[in-house]
Amino acid sequence: MTTAPVVNRRDFLKKSARSGAALVIGFHVTARAFADQAKDQEEKTPNPFDAWVRITADDRVTLLLGKSEMGQGVYTSLPMILAEELCVDWKQVHVEQAPTNPKIYDLGTGGSGSVAGSWLPLRQAGAAAREMLIAAAAKRWDVGTDTCKAKNGFVVHGHPERSLRFGELVVDASKLPIPNLNKVPLKNSDDFTIVGRDMHRLDTAAKSSGKAKFGIDSRVDGMLYAVIARCPVFEGKVASFDARKAKAVRGVRDVFEIKTSGRGASTTGGVAVLAEDSWAAIEGRKALEVKWEEGAAAKESSEELRNQFLANAAKPGGVLRNEGDANAALEAASKKVEAIYELPFAAHVCMEPMNCTVHIRPDSAEAWVPSQGPQWAQAVIAEAAKLPPEKVTVHTTLMGGGFGRRYQADFVMEAAQVAKIAGKPVMVLWTREDDMQHDFYRPASYHRLQGALDNDGKLLAYKHFQTSTSIAAKWSQKGENDPGMGEFGTGATIPYTTPNIRIEYTLAHSSAPRAWWRSVEHSSSGFVMESFVDELAHAAGEDPLAFRLKLIGDSRKIPQFGEGREDYHPLDTARLKGVLQLAAEKAGWNKPLPKGQGRGIAGFYSFFSYVAAVAEVSASSAPYDVKRIICAVDCGRAVNPNGVLAQVESAAIYALTATVKDAITVEGGRVVQSNFNDYAMIRMNEAPPIEVYIVPSTEAPTGIGEPTVPVVAPAICNAIFNATGKRLRRLPIRREDLA
Repeated sequence: MTTAPVVNRRDFLKKSARSGAALVIGFHVTARAFADQAKDQEEKTPNPFDAWVRITADDRVTLLLGKSEMGQGVYTSLPMILAEELCVDWKQVHVEQAPTNPKIYDLGTGGSGSVAGSWLPLRQAGAAAREMLIAAAAKRWDVGTDTCKAKNGFVVHGHPERSLRFGELVVDASKLPIPNLNKVPLKNSDDFTIVGRDMHRLDTAAKSSGKAKFGIDSRVDGMLYAVIARCPVFEGKVASFDARKAKAVRGVRDVFEIKTSGRGASTTGGVAVLAEDSWAAIEGRKALEVKWEEGAAAKESSEELRNQFLANAAKPGGVLRNEGDANAALEAASKKVEAIYELPFAAHVCMEPMNCTVHIRPDSAEAWVPSQGPQWAQAVIAEAAKLPPEKVTVHTTLMGGGFGRRYQADFVMEAAQVAKIAGKPVMVLWTREDDMQHDFYRPASYHRLQGALDNDGKLLAYKHFQTSTSIAAKWSQKGENDPGMGEFGTGATIPYTTPNIRIEYTLAHSSAPRAWWRSVEHSSSGFVMESFVDELAHAAGEDPLAFRLKLIGDSRKIPQFGEGREDYHPLDTARLKGVLQLAAEKAGWNKPLPKGQGRGIAGFYSFFSYVAAVAEVSASSAPYDVKRIICAVDCGRAVNPNGVLAQVESAAIYALTATVKDAITVEGGRVVQSNFNDYAMIRMNEAPPIEVYIVPSTEAPTGIGEPTVPVVAPAICNAIFNATGKRLRRLPIRREDLA
């Protein structure tokens, strides 16, 4: 497929028909994953194709889709949707990565939106292809289309049945007009035979055998390798460097300075060591002598940032939400609860470190990038190469984890800068230390929560103050002036009934790079809200589950708080209560535990999905042991339940690591941690059993890759309180907090 500008749908169809090669159906996967896709399609004609369905004469069905596969399973779940509506044998369906052409494709992969955002468009595209094939068969048989049906890759008619393979109908079908995608009949979900079934992932075999190609596996004729010496201090610059020792290392070809700027900038450049292989490049960097201009950020530290948090918390913050009079209610209440919660910077630590391979020619460029945003990578390379974006071909590779980190383009900008100077294809490779110390971290935050209760345990007032190093402030002056709503997310849409709510925010300043981390702001809001509600339950003398259910109250839909979000997927309290009750039931909530053990529960709404977790811990051996985690999830219709299970387990392990392992700390404007020796991950022998229960649903699919993260930490901390009576209010859990 070419990466030409948008073409007329009818012209494209005629061209396909003349070639006799395939029936191709276009559809649009919107950038706003959960928007009204039908309306969006209507407005973006002619031919706003973001992906193609291709059916060839050998009955092979191929989906070309601009969604990146980073372990979350979209190469399986998305074809399942297509195959269901198309009525083909699952074995006939394949996936190819779409070319990077932002004029045609929406290429971003994040926000747990791939399945949810593709659900309706893929169904419509599959149904349109099915109806065209049926029409072609009916015309050949001279019968009505209502007497024909699609079945397992055939169109069948009559009794006894006569049939034609889809591949036999390709040429005739390609000559027919494409049905209105907003009116094409979709299958009754009662008739689904693929969606909702457990399916083995299509990429498993290649990954297991080593045939699958990740970004780090890219190989191009004449390719060189480069590593970058970056200033260890945030925003520091190269003052001078001596390359003589580096160039003396066998295999090193060149050493030169690069200056990153523009779209991909996260650092102020560095010194590139270009070599024949990665080992020589790394050894050359070790021998390199660089003097750094560290700048003002060299004064920053985690201690200094916490002092800033404390100073901010001593004053009122900017008011984001104010209903009733929380301050007055707190002043008058006889039973009050106040708590401080803290979360540190957190790193992404993808198993495959950042890498990018770029070849810049005089009139074009080509790149192999493990990216969640290949359109951004394309723009960055075009900027560096001084080429129009359409002259830059980006191959989106498989990637060993993303978690939001690979939505950045800093590593792409570096590769483009080096390749431009080298005049050859170059892979810029990051080591684990590079990856750890030059990440875009989850923001550090500090929260003060206050609540008031009456004698019946009703919540009279809820107040949440937050100060943090915001994501928005990292990117622009406009972000600096942002009131901070993005740092609360659905934590500002409180499901617990109270007449008085007040939410305040104060920005804290830091040079540390910040961006999206798995579940973004919800990982902080979920921990804080669900820990504090547990404290309120204890103060009220009530069971934590019963207290939550009482405060949630009657089933209703709560508009999401925030400008422009009021009518956008309201919080359905019945579904939230449903996952809380299911998790509690499966955990045996009311069954007594042995002495020294405890249970904790948490529930949260994010990415339009509902997740609850119950954790069981034992404090009989120092300091504690997480015995098991039980998760209940309501993510709408589970396209591939096996995939949902894997995503929930993955998110639980990711969150568990951030809860019980290490934090990213700053000293002298630089990250202290460097590798898995001082920023440890949960290992296999440390991982508790994780039970996952999926709520059956006929609702459209919603996000699942991230929504489990917010509930794991509070469930564990609440369980530790239940077992020991010690309340934990900062992450990760420290031994001294348990003393």
